[in-house]
Amino acid sequence: MMLKFASIFSKSASAYYLSRRIYPNSRNAFSFSKSHFSTASSPFADSRVPNTRRFCTAPEQRESINYDVVIVGAGPAGLSAAIRLKQMCVEKGADLSVCVVEKGGEVGAHILSGNVFEPRALDELLPQWKQQQAPISTPVSSDKFWFLTKNRAISLPSPFDNKGNYVISLSQLVRWMGEKAEELGVEIYPGFAASEILYDANNKVIGIGTNDMGISKDGSKKENFQRGVEVKGRATLLAEGCRGSLSEKIMKKYNLREKGGAEHQTYALGIKEVWEVDEQKHQPGTVLHTLGWPLDHKTYGGSFLYHMKDKQISIGLVVALNYQNPFMNPYEEFQKLKHHPAIKPLLEGGTVIQYGARTLNEGGIQSIPYPVFPGGAIIGCSAGFLNVPKIKGTHTAMKSGMLAAEATFGALHGSLGMDTYWDALRNSWIWQELYKARNYRPAFEYGLIPGLALSGLEHYIFRGRYPITLKHGKPDHEATNAAQLHSPIDYPKADGVLSFDVPTSLHRSNTNHDHDQPPHLRLRDPKIPELTNLPVYAAPETRYCPARVYEYVGEQSQLKLQINAQNCLHCKACDIKDPKQNIEWTVPEGGGGPGYSVM
Repeated sequence: MMLKFASIFSKSASAYYLSRRIYPNSRNAFSFSKSHFSTASSPFADSRVPNTRRFCTAPEQRESINYDVVIVGAGPAGLSAAIRLKQMCVEKGADLSVCVVEKGGEVGAHILSGNVFEPRALDELLPQWKQQQAPISTPVSSDKFWFLTKNRAISLPSPFDNKGNYVISLSQLVRWMGEKAEELGVEIYPGFAASEILYDANNKVIGIGTNDMGISKDGSKKENFQRGVEVKGRATLLAEGCRGSLSEKIMKKYNLREKGGAEHQTYALGIKEVWEVDEQKHQPGTVLHTLGWPLDHKTYGGSFLYHMKDKQISIGLVVALNYQNPFMNPYEEFQKLKHHPAIKPLLEGGTVIQYGARTLNEGGIQSIPYPVFPGGAIIGCSAGFLNVPKIKGTHTAMKSGMLAAEATFGALHGSLGMDTYWDALRNSWIWQELYKARNYRPAFEYGLIPGLALSGLEHYIFRGRYPITLKHGKPDHEATNAAQLHSPIDYPKADGVLSFDVPTSLHRSNTNHDHDQPPHLRLRDPKIPELTNLPVYAAPETRYCPARVYEYVGEQSQLKLQINAQNCLHCKACDIKDPKQNIEWTVPEGGGGPGYSVM
């Protein structure tokens, strides 16, 4: 029976076998603890799915697998929630089955962060992490802050306090966390994309469905066709990361932004490379942040350069997606950055190891939705807990997962409801931290210089006590101006030494999708690109995408948008920045996308 269950997931997904190699100690099938058959009363008892294992004879019917808790996303928040749930089972003498599904081919494959790690949440979750050989070994040794002009780097007092923090690879950290979770009995299944939410007759969430495998572009079934699986849970936690596709649907369905009194979310796009540099230039633990060039003074953003271990540095540019000029190309701005006289000498003679890109939430406390929905909760960057002036969100994402786990345990093994998660958030250090930081990002709506002045007052004088909470400007997609208000930007050609064309960088991201599958990037109205985006905004999708997914092809008088979905880095910029919100990002077949290892 158990082998039959395993075959549901393994028949057509090579990612499953890869995941077993990554985690050799994990079980070979979806296993069931006695909690699957208990009938203890709880706030979720009336929505609990039947425990009958269904094996269909009709190939069209989906198999159904039951858990106590289903977590979507094996990032810092999702794994922290899973670990905390199992810890509470040990503490309380309980038994809950916990499943984590992850669309990446392996845990960490889709994790990217220019990460100076604050270990506060990890200290609470796994206080013995140092003894347990967590991949956290490079303490911050210096903290620099520069204002860049085209040819100069002006040193400013650093507003960051990184004492006690570490320069890490987040993709490596979550791999380690995945191992810790599996040691506690959490079942992690990489390579399976959660493509839909499952509801019961009362409109309560009862789990997720994975997408079908083995469907060709034209919708026909290939020889390796495999129907998706229903993974049902008494509670479902969404930890998809920034702009999670299921999380966005849940927020709209249950009006969670309105319920939480939240503004719209505002975003940035982070583009990053990891280099191996000359040992003589490498200073482990050195941290550098910059503002100014190459961005104009109306565009919020900046760069980072962190010295990791093993002669590696991570360098990146973060560009707020409420920029106005449709001719701006964040990828090309990043290529320019590396030629700055203060940065170029460090990179010369070095080698790029990996490239990637990802969006991040910058809305702060003003943009956090009510995170609880019937049957579960939204955690981590899907809700948006990034501390903008700190440029850190891993510790807050982890803490949100821990708090959600505690609320979930209380709901499943007591008389408390999931609403206690919302209360716990507002009484936690997450809320205190984000409240103090709430005015930094909206201060820059007025431009770089006013933003520096206002944020300086907030940091050094008011210290988060300013009596007014500033509001964000327009949603990012509405901030894009018509092309006629701007001049095209002439970007220098890549030299192949410090700067690179997109295909070269894309190769370094290890991105791979099956070309013959339905496109996961969908146009709500296929006419808008040619009728609006191209003539009014000069085809901004060809520039804001850091992977050349979008290009116009054909004769000049009859250009048509071509979507190269196989290039997609899963950064979500298109879902955010398209002027008419015409692009819908949905999950491709599980296991596709980037394959990060040191990001």
